[in-house]
Amino acid sequence: MLYKILIDPFVQMGAAPDLLVQTLWEGLVGGVLYALIALGFVLIFKASGVFNFAQGIMVVFAALTLVGVYEALSSWGVPRGMLAAYLALAVAILVMLGLAFAVERVMLRPLVNQPDIILFMATFGLTYFLIGLGELVFGGNPKRMIAGDLGLPSGSYDIKMAGGFVSLQKIDIAAVIIVSVMVAGLGFFFQRTRIGRALRAVADSHKAALSVGISLEQIWVVVWFAAGIVALATGIMWGARSEVSFSLQIIALKALPVLILGGFTSIPGAIVGGLIIGIGEKLGEFYWGPLLGSGIESWLAYFIALAFLLFRPQGLFGEKIIERI
Repeated sequence: MLYKILIDPFVQMGAAPDLLVQTLWEGLVGGVLYALIALGFVLIFKASGVFNFAQGIMVVFAALTLVGVYEALSSWGVPRGMLAAYLALAVAILVMLGLAFAVERVMLRPLVNQPDIILFMATFGLTYFLIGLGELVFGGNPKRMIAGDLGLPSGSYDIKMAGGFVSLQKIDIAAVIIVSVMVAGLGFFFQRTRIGRALRAVADSHKAALSVGISLEQIWVVVWFAAGIVALATGIMWGARSEVSFSLQIIALKALPVLILGGFTSIPGAIVGGLIIGIGEKLGEFYWGPLLGSGIESWLAYFIALAFLLFRPQGLFGEKIIERI
């Protein structure tokens, strides 16, 4: 039994390198999408110091808004196609901007300087509000993502390598490119701009930020809008791989082990943590799944995160907090 668990999977990797490359590629794509989900959590946490439980439903709500507006435009006589898709995308972006203003005005502004647990519980309320609003407006049935109308590619490339063929889905390649550009842009914005520096000041202390003239209202709107755009991109990419439904918010919970690995305040950490979880899941599912059970993909990420917690609780890129008494 120990041979099958500790040695045989590595023998299989060496015997069929093309399957190993295929598994690594699928894990890389999944890891990039996990990193995109985690990025939305990181943005909110950096601005408020609070874990935004509503990020998962924001992914679903943004994707449902895009598809719902597209269907509404079609029913109003706008021909289906790229024009209607990008009109729906523009409306979805405006909706996420409106949500950012509403969250700042209704939820965050009254809770300035309140304990973090209060803000955390407020994100629970926001979660169930968006679930109810989404079901009321768009219904509870799964919907097809309009990936083709948005110009996202379909099909695959079959490349001969490693003694066999590796299939690369075109939508996966597009996802990796789009996520890479988004992460680079957000990283530059929050590291090199005045608003980015103000964001870090707000994360350190609301009172100190207010004392030097930083507008909490402006920072929170910018950050929640950025998190909304990330949620919309996440919903498009995950929806294109399956479909748009409320079950997508369960996938967002995979951001927890990603954040534990990378650190709650680190954008590079979200990327590295996502890749570790994505690749680790696929390798575990393909090589160890038949031995440990087909449900390994549902718990392996949390096991990896637990192992990291034992040795580095702040994550790979997290900051050590030293309190002097």
